[in-house]
Formats: sequence, C-alpha cells, structure tokens
Amino acid sequence: MLKKTFSPENSPKAVGPYNHGTRKDGLVFTAGQIPLDPETNLLVPGGIKEQTQRVLQNLQGLLESEGLNLSHVMKTTVFMTDLAEFAAMNEVYARFFVDAYPARSTIQVAALPMGAKVEIEAIAHT
Repeated sequence: MLKKTFSPENSPKAVGPYNHGTRKDGLVFTAGQIPLDPETNLLVPGGIKEQTQRVLQNLQGLLESEGLNLSHVMKTTVFMTDLAEFAAMNEVYARFFVDAYPARSTIQVAALPMGAKVEIEAIAHT
C-alpha cells in the first residue's frame, strides 16, 4: 500500500506545509495538533484545560475522518510550554482516553505555534 496523506476539511487549517496525517501499513501518524477552533482557525480562549480539550477534540476528528477513534491510539507525544500545568492537562487527557491509556511522552518546550500552551501528536493502528 502506498502512503496516504489526509487533511480533513472539518479540521483546522495546517499552520505550515504539512498534512494532518499519514497512513501506511496499518499505522496512522498525526501531525501535532494545537488548540485551534476548526471554524475560525484561531486559538481557543482559556487556559490549559480548554486548550487540551480542543487539541484532543481536533485529534479525535482527524481519527474519525479515517474511520478510527481514540481507542486506536497506541502512543501520544504531548508538548507543553509549562509543566507546572501538567496535572491540569492530565485531568482533561484522562477524560478522552478511558479504556486503556496509550503510551505517552510529555516534553516541555520553549514555545509552540500561535502561542499555544499544548500540542499533541499521535500514532494509531487501524
């Protein structure tokens, strides 16, 4: 199977020259999702909880466009600008992954695109 890329119409527009996801040989790799409202393409208002919720909703929408859901996620990487907000991010994250948590890495970074506080990328299986 050839590599398939996807960028669903109902997702926020990419903020650079990339696709939202790539699919090959039963694996789906998503680009990092930041908390952009898909309708306005602007950062959602609020703090880390609101931003984490929007990021995971965007990730969920990407997976659904490929006939998958969050239970297909095997690994996530979370990028945060302030690890002091780790517990608040975890609180929201735990509401989205309820059956079996995927493996995860969390990394503090100096900055994220558009002033976001959190970005999450995922690897899922089909």
